[in-house]
Amino acid sequence: MIGLEIHAQLLTASKIFCGSSTAFGAPPNTHVCPVCLGLPGALPVLNHAAVDHAIRAALALGCAVQERSIFARKNYFYPDLPKGYQISQYELPLATGGVVAAHSDYWAPDYDIRITRIHMEEDAGKLLHEGFPDSDRRSYVDLNRAGTPLIEIVTEPDFRHARDAAAFFGYLRELLVAIGANDGNMEEGSLRCDANVSVRQPGAPLGTKAEIKNLNSFRFLEDAIEHEIARQVELLEAGERVVQETRLWDAAAKRTVSMRSKEEAHDYRYFPEPDLPPLVVLPARIEALRATMPELPAVWRRRLVDAYQLTASDASALTQIRPGLGRYFEEAVGAGADAKTAKNWVLGLVSAKMNDLGLDAVGPLAEKIPASNLAALLALIDRGTISGSMAKNVFEKMFASGQTADAIVAAEGLAQIDDEPQIVALIAEALAANPGPVADFRGGKASAFGFLVGKVMKAAGGKANPKRVNELLKRALEA
Repeated sequence: MIGLEIHAQLLTASKIFCGSSTAFGAPPNTHVCPVCLGLPGALPVLNHAAVDHAIRAALALGCAVQERSIFARKNYFYPDLPKGYQISQYELPLATGGVVAAHSDYWAPDYDIRITRIHMEEDAGKLLHEGFPDSDRRSYVDLNRAGTPLIEIVTEPDFRHARDAAAFFGYLRELLVAIGANDGNMEEGSLRCDANVSVRQPGAPLGTKAEIKNLNSFRFLEDAIEHEIARQVELLEAGERVVQETRLWDAAAKRTVSMRSKEEAHDYRYFPEPDLPPLVVLPARIEALRATMPELPAVWRRRLVDAYQLTASDASALTQIRPGLGRYFEEAVGAGADAKTAKNWVLGLVSAKMNDLGLDAVGPLAEKIPASNLAALLALIDRGTISGSMAKNVFEKMFASGQTADAIVAAEGLAQIDDEPQIVALIAEALAANPGPVADFRGGKASAFGFLVGKVMKAAGGKANPKRVNELLKRALEA
C-alpha cells in the first residue's frame, strides 16, 4: 500500500506571508525579513498569487475547492523553523477529493488514484551540514527558503507498484509546470516527495507504515519504495514487526535508513492561526481561474493522437521531453506542413540540433527557425524543389543565418533539377561513360543500378530529383 505526499513550491516572486524574494541561489540569509524570521510583532499577510496557483493545481487534479479554509499553527521545534511553528492548513484545507482516473493518460495504471487533499503552507529553512571548516561539529542554517509558499498534495494509499508511484510523480510535475504553478526544478528543491509504504496479506488490515522523506527524483522514489517493500516483507516473513518510523533514502547504499521513530505520534498541537483570518474563495474567483487554465498535458496528448494520427509514443515524445517542442510541431502544421513529415523532422533533425546545442527548450532554436519557416522548408521538399538530403543542408544554413529556405535556395541555386529532358541527357552521358556497369545491370547485377544513379547525381551536382532519376534511368536501361 503506497501513498504519496508531494510538496510543490508555488511559482511566486515573493514568499507566502511577506514580500521577501523566493529567488533561488542568493547568499544565505539575505532573502529574509521580520515576518519570515519570526520576529516579535511581525504579522503575516497572505500572498494572493500563491492562492491562485494553489486553486489552479486543485482544478487540474479535479479537487473541490473549499469556499472556506483555515490556516493553522503546526507547533514543533527544529533549528530551521524560526518561529517554532509552521503555518499550514489542517482540519479545513483548501481543496479535497480529487482523482486521477484509471487510463486517463498513457502512463496511468488501470486503477484510480484518489487525491485526499491539497493544502497550503510555508516552507522551513535549510540546514547545511557540510562544506564548512567546522562541519564535523556544527550545522549552519540558511533561512532564505523559510516562508516560501508550498502546496502539499496528499494521495490515498492507492498505488500498488513503485513504478506507478514514480510515474504519477512525473505526471504531477508535468501538470504543475503546464499550469504555471511550479518550475519543476527538483534539484533546487522546488518539488519533492514523501512516500508512505506498508505491506499486508491480501484482505488483511492495513499494515504498519514507514514514511520515506524528501525524495527529489523519480528514480529515487521508485528505488526507495521497491527497497522498502522488500525490507518490510523480509521482516514479516522472519516473524518480526515493522516499526512505524520516518526513513531516508541512501542513494549510494541503495537502501532506506531510519531517521526517527514515530512509535509515539508527535503532537503538533494544531490550532487556528490567530494572525490570519479564514481564507474565503468565492465561486466567481474559482470560475475566473478555471477560464485561464491551459490545455492539460493528458488532454493534449490524446488530441495529438486523434488530430494528427500520431502514436502514443510520438505524442509523449513531443510533449514530455523538451518544453515547447509540441507547440512548435503544431505551429508548423498550422502553417501548412504535413503532420507526419513535421513530426519526423521535429523529433529528428530539430531534436538533434537541440542536442548539439545543449538546449532543454525549443525557444532559442525557434528564434532562428520559426515554425512557419520550417513549414516553408518542408513545402519545398513536397513540391520537389529540393531533395530531403538537400533540405538538411538548407536547415543548417537557416539556423546559421536566420534566412528563410526560399531565400537560401534562390541565392545559392540549390533548386532541384526536375526537368525530364535535362535528366534524360545526364542519364545518356552516364550510360555512355560507363558501359561496364550498364552491361552488369543488364546481366542481372542489381547493385550496378545504384552505381549508375550515383554517376547521374554527381553529373547533376547533387541537384537532380532522385525519384525522377531512378524512374528515368530504369526506363533507359530497360529500353
